Amino acid sequence: MSTTATPSAGLEASMAARRTPEQIKAHRILLWRELLTSLWAPLVILGLAFIPYLLLIEFVPSSAGWAQPAMQYLSLGMLVYFGGLLLWRFASPRERNLRRLRHESRELLGEIERILKRVQEKVSPEAAERITGQALQVEAASLAGDASRLEKELKDLDTLANQHLGPYRKQSAWDFVSGFGKALAVALIIRVFIIEPYRIPSGSMLPTLEIGDQVFINKFIYGVRLPFTNWVPFQIVRAPAHGDVIVFNNPVKTDLDFIKRVVGIPGDKVEIIDEVVHINGVPQARTLVKEDLVVHNKGDFSPWFPESKVLYEENLGGQMHAVLQDDRRPGRHIEGPYIVPEGQVFVMGDNRDNSMDSRYGLGLGVVHGVEFVPYGHIKGKAMVVWMSLGYGGLFSNFFEGTGLRTDRLFEPVR
Repeated sequence: MSTTATPSAGLEASMAARRTPEQIKAHRILLWRELLTSLWAPLVILGLAFIPYLLLIEFVPSSAGWAQPAMQYLSLGMLVYFGGLLLWRFASPRERNLRRLRHESRELLGEIERILKRVQEKVSPEAAERITGQALQVEAASLAGDASRLEKELKDLDTLANQHLGPYRKQSAWDFVSGFGKALAVALIIRVFIIEPYRIPSGSMLPTLEIGDQVFINKFIYGVRLPFTNWVPFQIVRAPAHGDVIVFNNPVKTDLDFIKRVVGIPGDKVEIIDEVVHINGVPQARTLVKEDLVVHNKGDFSPWFPESKVLYEENLGGQMHAVLQDDRRPGRHIEGPYIVPEGQVFVMGDNRDNSMDSRYGLGLGVVHGVEFVPYGHIKGKAMVVWMSLGYGGLFSNFFEGTGLRTDRLFEPVR
């Protein structure tokens, strides 16, 4: 085992070569302790559990019966975890100070590591040896949990870094900029091509989705929609299907995004006869569930108000979902037929008598005529409610009836 530091080895490699087995074990324990007591830990754990949950409810829908409560309990546990960490931080000034100093030491060690890798041929072995030795002193003070000693050793390491690496430390701003740029690029890729949040703004999808629900949408299932365009060059998993709940850029009001259910796909003839959907002449079966279901709606600038609706369960091409209707209209009522063009879909809201959907020009009114949604305007398929700030729930008395709906957390969108 080498005990001499060289610039080419890098700071971390040089330090690792000089650690004893006991120091290696203590270093690993401290690393895990720091990770698990970080305020980010509960969020990271929840995020790691959320990924398999999404896959599970998407590909095994029947699993939602046990998977959703499990996620709700986990989120509650992580909330308690986070609260406990905060209390511990406030109750222990020594711990706060140690965490700050350890964070500063990691930042400084990381900066030195990057500089040595970038200018390794310009740093003498003697200078690298001195820096490595002092870095080990910093690590020993950190492992000992001695805040005053750690602060002193950290200042000595900073002085050494200025002495031997001073001209190169000014360039480290580029490291920050490049690191930030990489993080931003990753975030943009995830949002543009993989998953995106969307807030439900109206009651057109009641009772499936309530005002204030925050949903995640699957951006790649139908194909990647190129940024700033309405063009999908190729499909990835499949085309939109009957019953899918989709978020799309409104083709007639391009400054708005809508969320509706796919009722007709290319080539379909869609008719609504006495409120029953017919696809290619076949009525889509539905069952009366409740004649006086009370739901809560609101306008952009109006308070919450109750509405009494008739609740049905509809089977739309094998996709079971809830539908609301107003009280039955007198006489025979027919809408359509609507023939769905190639590369487009016909959409309706689940709140059938309160939805500006394809039947009503996607918001332009019935006089305008039918409007379909081209594939290129579809942003993705709604998957799950990850948060809900709707009617009732926690703290609703303080916010004019709007509160945190814990019962809707991780609700699959069906």
